[in-house]
Amino acid sequence: MSNGLPTRPLGKTGVNVSILCLGGWHIGQPEISDAEAERIMHAAIDEGITFFDNAWDYHEGRSEELMGKALATGGRRHKVFLMTKNCGRDAEHTRQHLDDSLRRLKTDVIDLWQFHEINYDNDPEWILERGALAEALRAQQAGKVRFLGFTGHKHPDIFLKMLAIHNDWATCQLPVNVCDYFYRSSIHNVIPVLKAKNVAAIGMKSLGGGNLASGGQIVAGGAATAEECIRFALSQDIASLVVGVDSMKVLMQDVAIARNFQPMPAEERDQLLQRIKPVAGDGRFEPSKSTQLFDGPYHRRQHGFPV
Repeated sequence: MSNGLPTRPLGKTGVNVSILCLGGWHIGQPEISDAEAERIMHAAIDEGITFFDNAWDYHEGRSEELMGKALATGGRRHKVFLMTKNCGRDAEHTRQHLDDSLRRLKTDVIDLWQFHEINYDNDPEWILERGALAEALRAQQAGKVRFLGFTGHKHPDIFLKMLAIHNDWATCQLPVNVCDYFYRSSIHNVIPVLKAKNVAAIGMKSLGGGNLASGGQIVAGGAATAEECIRFALSQDIASLVVGVDSMKVLMQDVAIARNFQPMPAEERDQLLQRIKPVAGDGRFEPSKSTQLFDGPYHRRQHGFPV
C-alpha cells in the first residue's frame, strides 16, 4: 500500500478527491485486456487515486463495464468517488443513459454525473428545452446521483452559456494545458468564473489529448516534457486532473508526479509558457478545440454530422 496522493476539495460538494483522476476512455481501449485494465484500476486505488472518470459512450459501454467489474470486489466501490457522463440531450435518453450506467458500473448511485461534450453552441439550449436537465435533477432528488456537472472541450463561450442555465452545478470538466493559456483559454476565461461560483474545475487534456507529447516530449521542438505539462496543469486552480492511463508504467509515472507535486514556481511557469507560445496560439496542438477530431461519434450523430 502506498502513502496515498494529495487531495483537494471538490468545490461546494464537501468531498475531497485525489489530485489525479483516472480517465475512463483510455482504460477501456480494446488494446488493453480486461484483466490488465482491472489490474491497473486496482493498482490506481492502492496508490491513492480515489477519483474515477467515465462516460456512457466510451467504447460503446466497455469502459463502464470494465470499471464496474473492477470496483465490485474488495469493497473498492466505497473507496472511489465515481463519476460518469450522460450523453443525452432530452429526458428520454437521459433516463436511458442513467439506467445503463448504473447497471454497467454495478452501483446504486453515481457520485458525480456530468453532461458530456457540451461542444456545440446549442447544446445548453437543447439540455434545457428538451428536458434533459429536469430529468437529471429528478435523478438527483431520487438519490441516484449525488452531484451534477458538465464537460466540454471546444470554446469558453459554450462553458459560460452552460453555467448560466442552472445555478447549482457542482463541477465543470475542461481543457487545462500550456497551450490553453494562449488559445480559447479555459484558464483565463472560465476557471475564474467557476471559482467565483464555487463550481469545481476538473482539468483534462493536459497533453492536448496526446498531441503535445511524443516520447515524453512536446512535438514542437521538444518545448516541454510531459511531466512539465502535468505539473503546469496541477498548478492551476483545479480540483483534480483527469489523466489517461493505458499501462502500469504510465500509472506509476503519473502517480510519482502527483505524489511529489509542488506548485510550479512563477519563474519556471513563465519560462515554460514562453517556450510554448510560438506554437500555442493557433490550435494546432489542441485539435479537440480546433477540429471535430475529438468529438465523439454519438454527439456527431446528434447534430447531424458524419461519423
